[in-house]
Amino acid sequence: MSGEMIVAYLAAGVLFIRSLGGLSKQETAQDGNGYGVLGMTLAILVTGVSWMSRAGIVVRDAAGHFTGAAWASSGALFVAMAAATVLGGTLARRVEMTGMPELVAVLHSFVGLAAVLVGVSSYLSPVGAPSEVATEQMVHLIEVWAGAAVGAITLTGSIVAWAKLRGTLTGKPLLLPGRHLLNAGLALAIVGLAVPFVHAPGSEGLSYLLAMVALAAVLGTHLVLAIGGADMPVVVSLLNSYSGWAAAAAGFMLANDLLIVTGALVGSSGTILSIIMCRAMNRSILSVVFGGFGTSEGKAGVAREAVGEVHEMKADEVAHKLVAARTVVIVPGYGMAVSRAQGAVRELTTALRERGIEVRFAIHPVAGRLPGHMNVLLAEAGVPYDMVHEMEPMNVELPRTDIVLVIGANDIVNPGALDDPGSSIYGMPVLEVWKASLTVVLKRGMAAGYAGVENPLFLLDNTRMLFGDARRSVEALVAEVRRPPPA
Repeated sequence: MSGEMIVAYLAAGVLFIRSLGGLSKQETAQDGNGYGVLGMTLAILVTGVSWMSRAGIVVRDAAGHFTGAAWASSGALFVAMAAATVLGGTLARRVEMTGMPELVAVLHSFVGLAAVLVGVSSYLSPVGAPSEVATEQMVHLIEVWAGAAVGAITLTGSIVAWAKLRGTLTGKPLLLPGRHLLNAGLALAIVGLAVPFVHAPGSEGLSYLLAMVALAAVLGTHLVLAIGGADMPVVVSLLNSYSGWAAAAAGFMLANDLLIVTGALVGSSGTILSIIMCRAMNRSILSVVFGGFGTSEGKAGVAREAVGEVHEMKADEVAHKLVAARTVVIVPGYGMAVSRAQGAVRELTTALRERGIEVRFAIHPVAGRLPGHMNVLLAEAGVPYDMVHEMEPMNVELPRTDIVLVIGANDIVNPGALDDPGSSIYGMPVLEVWKASLTVVLKRGMAAGYAGVENPLFLLDNTRMLFGDARRSVEALVAEVRRPPPA
């Protein structure tokens, strides 16, 4: 590798690190995206030059001019880049914020598929594994095996996650009898098949490789099917980590240092985020990795039947309560994203603050269906960052709050998570909105949340239901709050 390419790889790596640093804060997220785009563009160009060098394509002739072969190869590369750019840009522009979790899951599946294809291709046409050196060949075969295995798990796990987020598959966990033994058996089979694979002469090990990919695909499918809908944000974060490790494995197979570094950055950051979210939810990261996250051992629990009466309140009555309040906390959920109510929520916030009312937002770690989903929506609407707070400090403030507006949230405000051992979300920390003086829940109806669990919050004495589309309901509240008092 030439000195120029090494410098370019280092520059791309620094840009990726700057990108992760920028994405860690809302204020710098846009700059972080810019660094990432620039770094990826540089990485693709440098990788293209590296590929031509490995393929023996002469880039410049004796006079310093680009050769015909170089023009042809680079032209094909640019056509592929242009097509992918148009496709990616079109998808990104057309997708709604409600569909962003599904898009992220699909993108993870692409990385997994790429790792599988690279593994098969690298096995049939080795790169950087000279056949005359047995040790290096053995290491290369192990790289191919591990990369294809992680890629297959990422591929099918991401597809199942996409289907769950889209609603094609139910959000309820699939709890097969002996599911942990099934997972262990599949994992042992994947490891066991590696022995005949690495000892197979020539390309005769391809059948073992493809059999392993099939087993890993089944394992990835079963792992995610066993995870409940309320915990899908953590799953998306974990799949992001898997995609990074799959990319790093592909880097080893292709002897590409930049791909190794990039994959390691994505894999480690995804793992750290998953651990942080699990700790915030009082879960074990191992339970996520091995499936069945958020479920009791052996069978799903039977939630306690909610008892009480639904108390409905109209928009003008809620507005009257808001105007009379001193402190208001807003809890956004996926329903806010579905109805695109974030703009109206910002207008309501402005109207209340103009009256001297303190307004804050309480964000649960898994609100929505993607890590940071609600934060992105509120930032998009122009809600000041200093008004948005995490769950732990807001749970301390909720008992001193006059009114809590729950906009399209369900599982993250379910008191059964704290006091009902039969609930499938039992043990998950939630926003304790019922401790406020008054809780108003904006929902279309009384349907259960994504986890399929009934919410006793709706039947408490200090809870009022404002039924209807969230955006229209909030717009009605804005109109009432801004209505001048009668003369």
